[in-house]
Amino acid sequence: MSTVKETVEVEVPVRTAYDQWTQFEEFPNFMEGVEEITQLDARHNHWTTKIGGVRREFDTEIVDQLPDERITWRTTSGDVQQKGTVRFQRVDDDHTRVELVMDVEPSGVAEKTADLLGTIDRRVKGDMRRFKDYIERRGDESGAWRGRITPG
Repeated sequence: MSTVKETVEVEVPVRTAYDQWTQFEEFPNFMEGVEEITQLDARHNHWTTKIGGVRREFDTEIVDQLPDERITWRTTSGDVQQKGTVRFQRVDDDHTRVELVMDVEPSGVAEKTADLLGTIDRRVKGDMRRFKDYIERRGDESGAWRGRITPG
């Protein structure tokens, strides 16, 4: 399993950055290779990705979510194995540090090769830069979900 870590500072308040991240169906706007995310309920999402010509579908479960602080998830089905946490830290009234730490288990020859070549790491770094551009361009979140999900 490979660990990818990336941090960006965005020029929006912590609430805005967090609220936008809860809009999972908007991820294709800034995540390369993500074609569609369908939010099934407060905890579960269905993902469709196409990376390097390979289409994958998988489900994720949010296992911990604390507004304005963190969202932790894991895959529950499909041929993609990953888990991770995105954390939100207030820098000041108008700036937020967003840190993503993700463990990915490449499945298949293409994914394993991409991992060895650093492609997965570069993709995540690019996604975080695109999130920064996306939220700063918007200036405001497209929606919000402020519920609390506890582990267990």
